[in-house]
Amino acid sequence: MQQSIRKNNRKVGTDYEQAAGYYLEQQGYVILEYNYRCRIGEIDLIARDGEYLVFCEVKFRRDRRKGSPLDAVGVKKQRTLYQCALHYLSVHRIDGIPCRFDVIGIEGGKVTHIRNAFEG
Repeated sequence: MQQSIRKNNRKVGTDYEQAAGYYLEQQGYVILEYNYRCRIGEIDLIARDGEYLVFCEVKFRRDRRKGSPLDAVGVKKQRTLYQCALHYLSVHRIDGIPCRFDVIGIEGGKVTHIRNAFEG
C-alpha cells in the first residue's frame, strides 16, 4: 500500500512539474531539463529566461491543510537546490551565465511564480 501511494505521489508531482513547465513556456522560458538528478538531490525544472539560467522548484498543494506550497521550500531545500545547481553547472561546464532560483507554487488550479525566490 505505502509503495503504491509513493508511486501515485510521484505521478502527481510529475504532472504538476509538466504543468509548471508549460506555464513557464507561456511566459517565454525555454525548458532545458525536467527532474535533473544528481547524488545531492533533484531540481524540478531547469530553464532559460533571456540571459538567465533558472533553477526552479515546483510545489503543489491540494489545499491549505499542509500550508502554502511556497512555504514548503525552506532553508534545507534551498541549500540542496543550490548544491544541485552547482553540480549541474560543473557537469555542463557552464560559467559566466547569470543564474537564479525560482519557485512555482500550485494550489488547486492557481499558479504562483516567484522569480529569484532565494539567493544561492
